[in-house]
Amino acid sequence: MADEYRGLELRSEATEGGELTLSLEEITVSDPAADEVIVRVEAAPINPSDLGLLLGPADVSTMQAGGSAERPVLTFAIPEGRLSGIKARLGQSMPVGNEGAGTVVAAGADASQLVGKRVGMLGGGMYTQYRKLKARDVVPLPEGASAADGAAMFVNPLTALGFVETAKAEGHKAIVHTAAASNLGQMLQKICLADGIPLVNIVRKPEQAEILRGIGAAHVLDSSADDFRERLVDAIAETRATVAFDAIGGGKSGSDIVQAMEAAAVRNMTEYSRYGSDQFKQLYIYGALDLAPTMLNRLSFGFQWSVSGWLLTPFMTKAGREVVGRMRQRVVDELTTTFASGYTATIGLAEALSPDVLRAYERKATGEKYLIDPMR
Repeated sequence: MADEYRGLELRSEATEGGELTLSLEEITVSDPAADEVIVRVEAAPINPSDLGLLLGPADVSTMQAGGSAERPVLTFAIPEGRLSGIKARLGQSMPVGNEGAGTVVAAGADASQLVGKRVGMLGGGMYTQYRKLKARDVVPLPEGASAADGAAMFVNPLTALGFVETAKAEGHKAIVHTAAASNLGQMLQKICLADGIPLVNIVRKPEQAEILRGIGAAHVLDSSADDFRERLVDAIAETRATVAFDAIGGGKSGSDIVQAMEAAAVRNMTEYSRYGSDQFKQLYIYGALDLAPTMLNRLSFGFQWSVSGWLLTPFMTKAGREVVGRMRQRVVDELTTTFASGYTATIGLAEALSPDVLRAYERKATGEKYLIDPMR
């Protein structure tokens, strides 16, 4: 049976010599075990988290194209100072793509009921034509849902729901979110509207603000506006937001938010304290749209604050099976509404290694999201 499932897979390899190579490699999928399935991959999104493995620390401006039209190869230089951060992956040809969707074409004895069903899946290595994985890692899509509908049903939806679960578990009443007009940001806004949670959205352009207002956002701030900092304090004071999720990471964006939380809290103080307010403020950094170092103006925060990283997988481990099961079911139930994703273009595996196409999706621009159809 395995001979029927040969195909191409996108790989990323970094070397000790400071070079990163993207290529398409031939694979043969072996027969599934009793609890495994083989899925013909029909859709897989390019998320910012995928770019972290795909391109890693490479300098995109050094890109060189080679190979053939059917089997292109791209190479990039890796700045020497960045090699130490990826030491564990050096010399390994690594499959890419966190999530995807497709049709189950074969299954082991314990998963035979899934054959012929369209499923969403999570488990890495999705930029491939055929993917074998445990049956527990696939979720049958609702009747009528396409592979494109289910391709991004894990990373962004579960992250948005995870933000809300984190806020609730820690006792926060409202949330601040940056890069808020992204697909993930729009999902978060819809969730917060449905769940009655005030949300302060921060964007960088007026047109991004209009996207969010169009889906009902009450608090949208443009960080490029002259009065941004004053309006941020006002919005936080009104919503009483004490937790923020920052997709930008570098620079002062997170610091500005915590400083605004402290300024809002100080408004309600009746007595001066040299230690600032007693309001606890939490900043979670979950993205790296800005690769610069994170700058914190900590003396403007008071002394009741914390800055931490937030990542989906550790969150799910800590939240437990019951919470994650509830989250996944909500995604399935609202797949084409709350958790719908739009795409700029659908591309094949070879197109993903076209220099012009790569430059387009590597920008990570709001409103530009690419979908890979490996069978294209």
